[in-house]
Amino acid sequence: MRTVVPRLVVTQDNEFFFAAAREGRLAIQRCVDCHALRHPPGPCCPDCRSFNWDTVSASGRCTLHSYTVIHHPQDDGFDYPLIVGLVDLEEGTRLVADIAGIERDELEIGMVLEVGFAEHPHGEVLPQLRRPGADT
Repeated sequence: MRTVVPRLVVTQDNEFFFAAAREGRLAIQRCVDCHALRHPPGPCCPDCRSFNWDTVSASGRCTLHSYTVIHHPQDDGFDYPLIVGLVDLEEGTRLVADIAGIERDELEIGMVLEVGFAEHPHGEVLPQLRRPGADT
């Protein structure tokens, strides 16, 4: 029996993120009033409580802050082990995404990575962490 991969939950607060990813861009939410960047996106700035926001395009340059290797529970929609990283974006916020083209024993905290984009099993395009210049 094949497991159905759950669809992404797209809201008015995060739709810009997925639309930008489909275009191959990394968009980050920014508070219009205090200019704080925030990810994941939300309706209200956690710093100043403003509901006014816009977006900025991020460079995609980042460093590995942490990672985990997921073995279980397994879902048929994904390849295992699944390596997921937490990175510090050059712009000053963090992002969680799959790591592609790098074996677990090659990962080092602080290593330079970049954000690329790949199609997910449910058809959405999502950010993916890679070595700089990789075409995976």
